[in-house]
Amino acid sequence: MHDVVIVGAGPVGLFLACELGLAGCDVLVLEREPDPRTAWKALPLGMRGLNAGSVEAFYRRGMLSALGVPDDPHTSPRALSHFAGMTLDPAKVDVTTLASPALEGVMTSLEAVESILSERAVALGVRIERGVVVDAVVQDDEGVEARAGEQVYPARWLVGCDGGRSAVRGLAGFGFAGTEPQLTGYTALTTIADPEKLNGGFSLTPQGMYLRTPIEGHIGIMDFDGGVFDRSQPPTRDHLQEVLRRVSGTDVTLSEVHLASSFTDRAMQTTTYRQGRVLLAGDAAHVHSPLGGQGLNLGIGDALNLGWKLAATVHGHAPEGLLDTYTGERHPVGARVLDWSRAQVAVMRPGENAPALQRLVRSLLETGHGTTYVFEQTSGLSNRYDVGSGHPLAGRNAPDFRLEDGTRLGELLAGGQGVLLDFRGELDRVARGWEDRIRHVAGRAQDDLGLDAVLVRPDGVVAWAGEPGEFERVAERWFGTSLLSLFS
Repeated sequence: MHDVVIVGAGPVGLFLACELGLAGCDVLVLEREPDPRTAWKALPLGMRGLNAGSVEAFYRRGMLSALGVPDDPHTSPRALSHFAGMTLDPAKVDVTTLASPALEGVMTSLEAVESILSERAVALGVRIERGVVVDAVVQDDEGVEARAGEQVYPARWLVGCDGGRSAVRGLAGFGFAGTEPQLTGYTALTTIADPEKLNGGFSLTPQGMYLRTPIEGHIGIMDFDGGVFDRSQPPTRDHLQEVLRRVSGTDVTLSEVHLASSFTDRAMQTTTYRQGRVLLAGDAAHVHSPLGGQGLNLGIGDALNLGWKLAATVHGHAPEGLLDTYTGERHPVGARVLDWSRAQVAVMRPGENAPALQRLVRSLLETGHGTTYVFEQTSGLSNRYDVGSGHPLAGRNAPDFRLEDGTRLGELLAGGQGVLLDFRGELDRVARGWEDRIRHVAGRAQDDLGLDAVLVRPDGVVAWAGEPGEFERVAERWFGTSLLSLFS
């Protein structure tokens, strides 16, 4: 019996597998597609943006260089995403209000991310089986089985990371609720006979929005048809040309369509992320439009939050209720992303009031406060979890404290353990007995923000910051029963 079976070898499933493998769990990943390499994952159609929160996750696990960017992410943003097709100006972001070490996103591809994570997962002892179609999920108090025909895969826990049309979600009986689509979106690789007729970048029009990327022939279209076309038939050249002409207000000609797919802005979320021994992460737990590139990043946040909690549960030292905090912390984050997705669709939706609404949003984005707020909300940096402490840092993303010897907090988190930063060197005695779960580091920091100590969870969230006397209580809440009695 495996500790964990993960269904889905996309970025979310693979990131979670790496987290569990890093913690020494026995992990099996099942993927329905036999070949991970497809044109839909490679550039340009597989192009994805990792936001600041996801870049931070890769940084804290020592994987930034594999993405082709420096291991040190400390930089001000040079390029940002958009809100409803309105590009954010990075010069307007007030970086002094942001605790994150990673403010710059990274453009990459699904192919590149999955390749990096697959290689890491295998190196950590994770087994990946491809071409396996899970058609049944059976669980009891002792364990859970994923079944594919006659083949049975038993585990203590099962996690569905199998995308927006998740089989695990349906088989395990998760409730799935939300709002129906208002648009059909298209992404396509084409040959454009007269590209000069289309603007570059995002273009909001009275009929919707279109996007022309710097990659030759790569276009996106959002057509407010109520989502009726999506998957009803293949998007042919004639259909795409008709939609593009109507939305762009031009007579542009598509000579050829090489690859094309459609999607909608349907916004749905499961009512819980856990049913017994089955959990969900990524698009299996929530679907929405791709506006702002939130889907992949929201899923990576799920995997980072779930990984250490599930590993602690597997190893038997999780405090009571720890695994339930996964839903408690991540469900509200997913709900907020769905609302932001809906809001962008509302701003883009054609109608006589649309120009006024768009002018209002543009005027807000011309201010530093407005741009900073939208960046915080769409970059994954604004989350705050209820960790039972009133300190302003508690529950937030930890600043990347730099110790006097130059070591950064991000480097200390690479092993997947919690980190106790003991700036005054007063916690050596009380930290004894936690070595298997918490890395105790005593020493001054170049800027300790006036704190005596900071306890950081493996996902980089501050569990506690303050005076030494509170450490034990907080550590027990997040890392399990105290072992101090063994050393008294």
